Amino acid sequence: MGFALGPRAQSAQYRLVSFDTLNSTNAEALTRVRAGEQGPLWLATAHQTAGHGRRQRAWISPPGNLACSVVETLTTDHAGAATLGFAAGLALETALRKVSNEAASFRLKWPNDVLAGGKKLAGILIEAEATPDGLAAVVGMGVNVVAAPEGTPYPATSLNAQGIVTDAAALFAALTDAWAEWFALWDHGRGFETIRTQWLVRAAGLGAAIQVRQGERVIDGVFETIDEAGRLVVSHDGGSTKVAAGDVYFGAAMSAGAA
Repeated sequence: MGFALGPRAQSAQYRLVSFDTLNSTNAEALTRVRAGEQGPLWLATAHQTAGHGRRQRAWISPPGNLACSVVETLTTDHAGAATLGFAAGLALETALRKVSNEAASFRLKWPNDVLAGGKKLAGILIEAEATPDGLAAVVGMGVNVVAAPEGTPYPATSLNAQGIVTDAAALFAALTDAWAEWFALWDHGRGFETIRTQWLVRAAGLGAAIQVRQGERVIDGVFETIDEAGRLVVSHDGGSTKVAAGDVYFGAAMSAGAA
């Protein structure tokens, strides 16, 4: 598949390495970071054979889906880098709207998913490593373009299942341009308040019942907001709880018994 950067990404001096098949774009990116790569660099494939998401969960990406990662060198610490995922979510949502010609509605699910029709369409995984020149961040993004896995903890869907006709290459080009825009606005964490505001406009389940699972601990309440550090704020009878990590469920998924 012929991947290419969008014009905005090209102007911002991004580079691209693409693969017909690859085990994991994040793994390849981290290997390059350890060899001295500083970015900005995109890696992309339409067939990822050994990808993973949060908590090492397998991310199945059959031929035709999009798996890609971008390498950036940051001038912030690990705490600041934690908010980068919200910029990535906005970039994905922007690109998805573009390739669907605004015909579909996408929502951002805390902390790192994109939903379509209430089901998981895309996921984001950020991995960071300290380097002599700062902090290298690898932002991996996977989108179900042609097919979605079954039996996942949160119900999944694909662009094809949503009636959106596009391909991984077109989506990738749109994503690289959207990333250049939102990454610049994020500004190494300094622009997170702008990112936070825009993310909340697109947030799934805001103001509605929510359940957060942290291993054996379950937090039930109402999704109030995200705070200045990107933590999920859940209000309940006892006040409110700020959540830095956990699995989030809305609606029918709250009672599905997923872990």
